[in-house]
Amino acid sequence: MFDKLQEVKANFDEMTKRLTDPDVISDQELFMKTSKDHAEMRPVVEKYDEYMAVKKSLEEAKAIVASSDDKDLVELAEMELEENKDALERMEGELKKLLLKKDPYDHKNIFLEIRAGTGGDEASLFAAVLLKMYSRYAEMNGWKVEIVDFNDTGVGGYKEVVALIKGYGAYSKLKFEAGGHRVQRVPETESGGRIHTSACTVAVLPEAEDVDVQIEQKDLRVDVYRAGGAGGQHINTTDSAVRMTHIPTGIVVTCQDERSQIKNREKALKLLKSRILEVEIEKKNSEEAASRKLQVGSGDRSERIRTYNFPQNRVTDHRIKESANLDRFLLGEMEEMIDATIAFDQAERLRESGL
Repeated sequence: MFDKLQEVKANFDEMTKRLTDPDVISDQELFMKTSKDHAEMRPVVEKYDEYMAVKKSLEEAKAIVASSDDKDLVELAEMELEENKDALERMEGELKKLLLKKDPYDHKNIFLEIRAGTGGDEASLFAAVLLKMYSRYAEMNGWKVEIVDFNDTGVGGYKEVVALIKGYGAYSKLKFEAGGHRVQRVPETESGGRIHTSACTVAVLPEAEDVDVQIEQKDLRVDVYRAGGAGGQHINTTDSAVRMTHIPTGIVVTCQDERSQIKNREKALKLLKSRILEVEIEKKNSEEAASRKLQVGSGDRSERIRTYNFPQNRVTDHRIKESANLDRFLLGEMEEMIDATIAFDQAERLRESGL
């Protein structure tokens, strides 16, 4: 680990010099890339410098204990030894996490897709519950939520709904939400009080930018139509809804929330690029350690990751084997479980890396 840290520090120092080089400054693209790499290395280098300072203090304290005849000084040194030993262990763990390969999409906004699965109307109603839950969580983080596309059922649910969640780091927090979400509850229409089980699938796509995915105009087919649905404020009275097809891959997206066809085209194109990027990410993930993917979650929509048990007021994550209060969870109080999932993923990657 420390060889790697010294390498990072040497690269950081070299980049610091390059950022003052006139040739680098005059090349805007090179300067931006160097600045980005420099900024990503800074937390590692700062933590490493802090670690080395504490380690030096520890060695000085050891020397005092070994050689000094001053009892008071030795006592102080022994106290410092104990404190610094704990600090070193803590910082070693932090350094290991900082050295883990960063997900290049962690900072991005996301497209959140929720689709009703088995369970008919109950599944569609649960899709609406999930949308509210994620919207509340987004609000708690100061993020903005925009509906991009939807297919409602007329009973207050969704067959599918796509939302754009705008907020720095949204993908880093919500990427492990992808997968199957199962609900167990007694439907309001169930006179016998029997518990029904239904399910929804959730997909989390980092919002793609032009640098991530480039699409040629000849590879696009765009159709416009009048927005459908069961009624309500979102229904358009003009042909402003957009269906966009990426011909090489066959990926199709729609956007009908905006009354402006131009705005719907813009959102549809962003969603299409994000779908294409999702395919690339899934391909890359499939090439990585299968054991970790199966334990933490591959993002496969068919993989059941969580159960929402209404009679027991409990939500359980099957990957990390942890549960939480369902009422509070549905109000958006998801941070503790989300952080636990991220920590579990980090632990698995640390184990694989051998750090």
